[in-house]
Amino acid sequence: MELGRAYTVLTADGEEAARAQLYRLLAPECEVLTAASVDEALSHFSDGRPDIVLLDADLVGGKFSEVRALLQDRAGGRALPIIIMAGPEAGNAVEHCLLHGAADCLEKPLRNAVVKARVKTHIQIARQMRLIQKLGFIDSLTNIPNRRSFDEHMNKEWRRAVREKKPISFLMIDLDNFKSYNDTHGHLQGDEMLKAAAKIFADAARRPGDLAARIGGEEFGIILPDTDMQGARNIAENIRKAAERGRVIVPGSKQAHAVTVSIGIASGTPAEGAVLREFIAKADAFLYVAKRAGRNRVCPGIL
Repeated sequence: MELGRAYTVLTADGEEAARAQLYRLLAPECEVLTAASVDEALSHFSDGRPDIVLLDADLVGGKFSEVRALLQDRAGGRALPIIIMAGPEAGNAVEHCLLHGAADCLEKPLRNAVVKARVKTHIQIARQMRLIQKLGFIDSLTNIPNRRSFDEHMNKEWRRAVREKKPISFLMIDLDNFKSYNDTHGHLQGDEMLKAAAKIFADAARRPGDLAARIGGEEFGIILPDTDMQGARNIAENIRKAAERGRVIVPGSKQAHAVTVSIGIASGTPAEGAVLREFIAKADAFLYVAKRAGRNRVCPGIL
């Protein structure tokens, strides 16, 4: 089948024999999670997994729409194929599930060859969707997340910070004198400078929830969940020093140019009703202060 262990299948069935059959069948080819109930199935969602759910119709009864909504919510809104497994006695339940968003149906008793073929098909679709999503969320020049990715991630982390009453920090970064560099050395050399800077920013966003993104032109942003002002200042200063130390070679000459950056910081624990747009604007305002103060510096601001 050659599915690859980068993909995870969740099998949810109330019968132990069915769970064991699916595990034996699929485990050699991909990662398999098993659940005996809907609640147990929901507990398996983390870090973008699973990719596909095989769900016994008997576990959902006539409430497929509600169960599907719960599974999709745990999946963070990404496309999640749900394949219903049902015996002949299920009757109209299968039709109901297919009409309300089930991706496919497997007839019980399960036939190994059919299960493999259907799962393989949906894994291939998931693979294609991942590629399309990656292309839509990655900046083609710098190979780091783009503005679309930034907006989605920032909205998610902002809501989480409000809900969990945790701090969040945002670094707004601008390459100093980039227009002058571009005009002097040309756009191709300017692109090399942008790529070098992007690598520095991406290296600084190390934790799973952190995100470095190109917001537009020579402006970049770094989202730092669960990070207070002191932590954000330390990261920003490390970025500033790394940029100052870095060198970009100009082809055909012995010149090597450093890229310096100015950074504005917004940080705090947002209260219920706090406006994300104002939080981002605060970082932008402090970036402007850093530039007016002479560039190549960090300027922090408390929420």
